[in-house]
Amino acid sequence: MSAPPKIVALDRFQTGESANPSHENILAGIPRTRVSNQYSDAKGEFFCGIWTSTAGKWRVRYTEHEFCVIIEGRVRIESASGEKHEFKTGDAFVVPAGFQGVWEVSEPCKKWYAIFEPKS
Repeated sequence: MSAPPKIVALDRFQTGESANPSHENILAGIPRTRVSNQYSDAKGEFFCGIWTSTAGKWRVRYTEHEFCVIIEGRVRIESASGEKHEFKTGDAFVVPAGFQGVWEVSEPCKKWYAIFEPKS
């Protein structure tokens, strides 16, 4: 018999690993990002934690659905079709799977993330 599921308390402290954008996607700056994944489900479809980044701008292509809450800093996101959004401390938003565009960190940023990417 397996153990019952337990609540996982998330930690604001980041001990994660480097997760810098690939060089071919960087459009400006030298962004330094870190990710601290703090929970993953057994199937590897859902995970969450903290992400941080220094200033920079890079192309993104999402295969996953991501819920974000900015806890420090400011970001700008522009879709491939030109739709622009700016988010700051306290803002929450979702980036849907299939989104393509540009992610720009204008002030050093920290965010909570929750990602769902179904396995086929």
